[in-house]
Amino acid sequence: MRKGIHPEYRPVVFRDRAADYAFLTRSTMTSERTVEWEDGRTYPVVDVEISHVSHPFYTGTARVLDTAGRVERFERRYGKEGGA
Repeated sequence: MRKGIHPEYRPVVFRDRAADYAFLTRSTMTSERTVEWEDGRTYPVVDVEISHVSHPFYTGTARVLDTAGRVERFERRYGKEGGA
């Protein structure tokens, strides 16, 4: 890799405000704000709107739409057009 053209890859804390959850990982993201982590060190913190802790897919609260039932109801109501 060429020197001096890549962003710095360092530890960063990502904080999910909706779920009051934070995790430490490595990233090239930057932030002016910092937070003191459990190990006593200070890291940049990036606030995110949603993470695996608050996302409906991962929490099991995702709603499944009954599209098959809607299609069948539409076809019963209006009939199949162009039938081939």
